[in-house]
Amino acid sequence: MKTHLLTRELIESGGIDAIAARDAPCVRLLSEGERAASLRAILDARPAGDAWVFAYGSLIWNPIVHSVESRTARIEGWHRSFCLATLVGRGTAENPGLTLGLDAGGACTGVALRIPDDILERELTLLWRREMIAGAYVPRWLDLLDEDGRPFGAAIAFTMDRGNCHYAGGLPVEETARRLASAAGAIGTAADYLFQTCEGLRAHGIPDPSMEDLAARVVALRAEAEE
Repeated sequence: MKTHLLTRELIESGGIDAIAARDAPCVRLLSEGERAASLRAILDARPAGDAWVFAYGSLIWNPIVHSVESRTARIEGWHRSFCLATLVGRGTAENPGLTLGLDAGGACTGVALRIPDDILERELTLLWRREMIAGAYVPRWLDLLDEDGRPFGAAIAFTMDRGNCHYAGGLPVEETARRLASAAGAIGTAADYLFQTCEGLRAHGIPDPSMEDLAARVVALRAEAEE
């Protein structure tokens, strides 16, 4: 299978939708109109102040969107979890991978990206084409807290829709590791997605023991498979 880099150019050209339609014809993709309506609803609900995007997974190490500031931030009420089964990108219909979502409960530390108003709608349109492929996420504004627990703004965060048919929360850690170790798709392996996220978190000084544990399990499983 040919592997594509996830770039602005690929997204702007409609390449993500084309890959999804080719590799998972059973998955209903959101139309441009549905994405535009979702984005308009978020913009209409925008709180006062700067516009931020909360990065908790691949947006940390491959944001694609242009921002003018980034800073470590925490959100409450949601936690980082491999809770989204993916049949395209980093998995297939025969061997679905897993990618990260914000699942309900707990808290999450990630990176807040500030997008200036003059390019906000353009950058968010690109982001919606990347994240809102099949409607598994519910975008919402969440309060951002600094390292001292003080609020400093609100960010768009892509939270998981537990009612979506691709929700995969609550898997045993052994099954999560197995899927991450074995799945691959048109934009790479699920394992690399995990490893790069761990590297991105480390680079920002964000500890996540559960992610590091998963990475160690995946390394071990891949080593066993090569023996």
